Amino acid sequence: MNLARVIGNVWATRKAPALAGRRMLFIQPLTFVGEATGAPIVALDTVDAGVDDVVIYVSSTEATVPFQPTPTPTDATIVGVVDRVDHEDRSWKP
Repeated sequence: MNLARVIGNVWATRKAPALAGRRMLFIQPLTFVGEATGAPIVALDTVDAGVDDVVIYVSSTEATVPFQPTPTPTDATIVGVVDRVDHEDRSWKP
């Protein structure tokens, strides 16, 4: 599982049939102390996250698990909204 901040929405007029009705969001991966790391990615939303929310996302094969048994073409899926992070260096709230 990874942390990210939602930075925008993705609008697609044409997409794979398995993605019909699914929300896609741009997310910026974060370190566990809240700093941006790497490039933004697109993730499917399963928790009704919004822009500026800090979220937990999964990638790779785990990203398809929330949609079983329907095969869904995704590399990343948002599975939680973060209320607070407690890290050994510091704690922070989104």
